[in-house]
Amino acid sequence: MDWQSFVTPATPPFFSGATVAIFVAVILWSLVWKGMALWKAAQKGGKVWFVVLLLVNTVGILDILYLYVFSRKSSQPLEAPRM
Repeated sequence: MDWQSFVTPATPPFFSGATVAIFVAVILWSLVWKGMALWKAAQKGGKVWFVVLLLVNTVGILDILYLYVFSRKSSQPLEAPRM
């Protein structure tokens, strides 16, 4: 054994090709869903939802729930105000 093996420990190959591919796939998956959810929240005027979706990263889970569950609750057409 030489002295360098004691000074610098061996680093495991964490960033192998498969790990990088999975990491990139998860990022792309999350960006697609986050973009769709943010677009819909902005169109509907949901400022609170927009901020929550922008700040909370759940790998697309909250974004999918917003698109298919929460944004459908208020899908009733708005009535014109009576004067």
